[in-house]
Amino acid sequence: MNLKKLFILIFSLLIAIGGILGYNYYIKIYKPNTIKEGFLYIPTNSNFEDVQNLVRPFLKRVKPFTWVANKKNYPNTIKPGKYLISKGLNNNELINLLRSGKQTTVKLAFNNQDTFEKLAGRIAAQIEPDSISILNALTDTSFITEAGFNVNTALGMYIPNTYEFYWNTSAKTFRNKMLKEYHKFWNTSRLEKAKNLNLTKNEVSTLASIVQKETANVAERPMVARLYLNRLRDKWPLQADPTIIFALKKELGTNTVIKRVLTKDLNIESPYNTYKNIGLPPGLIAMPDISSIDAVLNPSKHNYYYMCASVTNIGKHEFAKTLQQHNRNASKYQLWLNKQGVNR
Repeated sequence: MNLKKLFILIFSLLIAIGGILGYNYYIKIYKPNTIKEGFLYIPTNSNFEDVQNLVRPFLKRVKPFTWVANKKNYPNTIKPGKYLISKGLNNNELINLLRSGKQTTVKLAFNNQDTFEKLAGRIAAQIEPDSISILNALTDTSFITEAGFNVNTALGMYIPNTYEFYWNTSAKTFRNKMLKEYHKFWNTSRLEKAKNLNLTKNEVSTLASIVQKETANVAERPMVARLYLNRLRDKWPLQADPTIIFALKKELGTNTVIKRVLTKDLNIESPYNTYKNIGLPPGLIAMPDISSIDAVLNPSKHNYYYMCASVTNIGKHEFAKTLQQHNRNASKYQLWLNKQGVNR
C-alpha cells in the first residue's frame, strides 16, 4: 500500500469515526427521550441525584439525560418547582426547561376554613411547605399586628377564592401575598360601602361570618345581613345562634357537634354571646366567603328584625317584623326539631 492510499484510508476512518461520534452526540442531545406527559415536582434543596430519581419515570433512557445535564452544567443550576413535562421532549429541551425555572403555576383554592389549622392543612395539600410551617406563618403575632388584625380578626385576611402560586412558594410568601390580595379585594367601592354602613373592614368580616353560618343559601344572605344591620342600628342584641355555637365550641372543643341551641345555652358567659351582649362579637366566628361579605355590603331593603329556620322551605328562614310573628315561627320550628329527635 502506497502512502497516498494509506492517507486516504486513515482519512476515511477518521471521517467514519467522526460521523459515528457525531451521530451518537446527536442521539444523546436531540432524540426524543420523554415517554409521557405529567408534572415533575422538584423540592427545594434537591441535588442532581434527587432530580435523576424524580425524572426517571418520564425518560426512556436516563444516561443520555445525565450526560446532557452535565454538559450544560445543570447539576449546579437546579431550580425547584413544578414543571410540566411533555411527551417527546429531547434531552436538550428537557434540560433547558429545568434550567429556565419556567414552572407551571398552581391554581391554589380554599373555601370556608373555620380555623387556621384547617386552612394550613388545605394550603399544604397544594404547595410545597408543610402544614406546620404554614400554620406558624399564619399565626405569627408580629405579622398579624403589623397587618392591622388581632387574634380574633386575623382569619378575615384570607378571602376564599382561587389564586395562582408557584408550587415551591414559601409559607411566608403565601401569607404575604394573601395580605396583598386582601387589600386588592377591599377596593374603593367596598370601602365606601363599609363606610356608609359605619363599619370597619374587620366589622364587616365579623358580621359576614355570622351571616355565613346563619344560612347556606347564598340568595338569602342579603336578607339576613339586613336583619342584623337593623338590629345593630337600633342597638338590639343580634341574638345570633351561630355565635352561641361558636362560644360553646370554644368551651367544649372545636370538634363538638351542636345541632340545636338550647335555652340554657343562651346564658353562657362569653363575649361571643350575642344574646347577652349588644353589638358585634370581638371577632369572626368563621371564614366568610365573598358572597357573605358582599351580602353585608349590599344588604336587602326590609324592616325585619326576627328570623327563624323554616320548616316548609328547608335551608331557608321565615322572617318577621314583630315578636308575636316570630314566636309563632319559632314554635313551629321547635316542634319540628322535637319530631326529628334533635336534642343537641
